Amino acid sequence: MPVTTQNYGTGRRKNAIARVWLSPGEGKITINNRDMKEYLGRPILEIVVKSPLVHLQLDGRYDVKAFCKGGGISGQAGAIKLGIARALLTFDEDLRKELRAGGYLTRDPRVKERKKYGRKKARRGFQFVKR
Repeated sequence: MPVTTQNYGTGRRKNAIARVWLSPGEGKITINNRDMKEYLGRPILEIVVKSPLVHLQLDGRYDVKAFCKGGGISGQAGAIKLGIARALLTFDEDLRKELRAGGYLTRDPRVKERKKYGRKKARRGFQFVKR
């Protein structure tokens, strides 16, 4: 695959969808045209977003530009993580084995369970009155 200046990856988590562009740079991460620290707000989510780059010791070598929609902040962070991992593969296919071993190429299948009829929520029943 030819090396381009920008490579693309898509990530999904819960109801969040992230479109991620990776380009060689100094490690600047922007999400929805805002700085990562400003957008996410929690340091643990910053660690989640950076984790594929840190795992491969590529932190500070690529600029990340992500656009998210849907879900909440935590789901969006997980979606960006998957998007970064997939975009890294377009740069170098040899990274697949290491990313797969770290679990970065697996989409997390956990989503909100639907509400069932006859119940208050997905599993919680209505309050029961004995007398």
